[in-house]
Amino acid sequence: MSTFKEVITLGGLEVRFLLDGDDTDNQMVVFELLIQPGAKVPKAHFHVDVDEMLYGMEGVTTSYVDGERTDIAPGQSLFIRRGQVHYHDNLTDQLAKTLCVLTPASIGPAYFRELRELLKAGGPPDQQKLAEIMLRHGLVASV
Repeated sequence: MSTFKEVITLGGLEVRFLLDGDDTDNQMVVFELLIQPGAKVPKAHFHVDVDEMLYGMEGVTTSYVDGERTDIAPGQSLFIRRGQVHYHDNLTDQLAKTLCVLTPASIGPAYFRELRELLKAGGPPDQQKLAEIMLRHGLVASV
């Protein structure tokens, strides 16, 4: 039996939810983010009302926050304040697994489900629809 509430796959990314807003009175979301070798979170963005913490579990996740690169190896952490533009890559040939905590819980499984549906069409996603989904969940795409 899985210890995860839900697992959502988006191309080279897998999001494994441990807690969502229903579990935490909408105070936080906790998930493992697995990034396959060479994959990345496809869009630089910032959160309007959500802070994010990353904790390295396996491999190395490379995060860019306001243009500054940070490599997160097992046992290392990074805090991203709301409003800071960021994205994550796996620049290595090994799986990267990071524990993510978002607070409050406005960016949860529903956001990732909507992204999955958009990506099912294949090819590059419709950028306007992507921006609408992001904004609906409090994320703003960066140019």
